[in-house]
Amino acid sequence: MPQTVLLVTTMSGAENCAAAVGRQLGLPVEVAENRRTALAALRRREYAVMVLDESLVEADPAGAEVLWQQAGLAVPIQVNLGISGCNRVLREVRAALQRRERELSLAMRAAAQIMEGEMNTTLTGLLLQTQLALEEPTLTPGTVVKLRQVVELAGVLREQLRTPPLVVN
Repeated sequence: MPQTVLLVTTMSGAENCAAAVGRQLGLPVEVAENRRTALAALRRREYAVMVLDESLVEADPAGAEVLWQQAGLAVPIQVNLGISGCNRVLREVRAALQRRERELSLAMRAAAQIMEGEMNTTLTGLLLQTQLALEEPTLTPGTVVKLRQVVELAGVLREQLRTPPLVVN
């Protein structure tokens, strides 16, 4: 998944800082010089991290709140760029990217566990209903064969669900 950083600041020299951070992290860093430009950027694409200059937050708290709400999946960071240098921004963005990766990994694992639980429940119901259907005395031999195939396929599926997936990094 491509990762881009949005740096929202009115500070002069922000492009230089963005270029330095981008070089160090090996990813694009876009600069938005005001709230309107930042909102337009957030509507255009998804960002991994949004760095908001503290001076903008203090000057327009309501506008900053709108930016936080529109950030989507971007990890929000607030930094005082008047005091902090590019190295601080770099450290904060790097830490935010690591947090984002951890959180995404945890979310995907949780989603997989939920799906696995739901599939196991459905599979158990399928097996139970098929076994009950096999006990019906009026089944034709052809229907019995087909129901046993369903039971066999469900057993294969259950084994596949029990086998841990390969993890690819």
